[in-house]
Amino acid sequence: MDTDMTVTATLDTSGLLCPLPVYKAAMALKQLDPGQVLELICTDPGSLEDIPAMTRQRGDRLLETDDRGKTQIFWIEKGVTT
Repeated sequence: MDTDMTVTATLDTSGLLCPLPVYKAAMALKQLDPGQVLELICTDPGSLEDIPAMTRQRGDRLLETDDRGKTQIFWIEKGVTT
């Protein structure tokens, strides 16, 4: 993770399968202000495709992805249009 990044909220969706990580991430992002960062922890390998697609559709910005094999971590900046 970029050490200059300030995480506003963390959401751990470990053990959940699609579509729950995407749904819960979208709900968490709705609670944030534009520019704030959500750290999302997933164990569903499909998240590596689903989360980037969600950020594009919502107008958010995927800052970084860390694929640790069984766990994926995403840092998402809430966009101004969501």
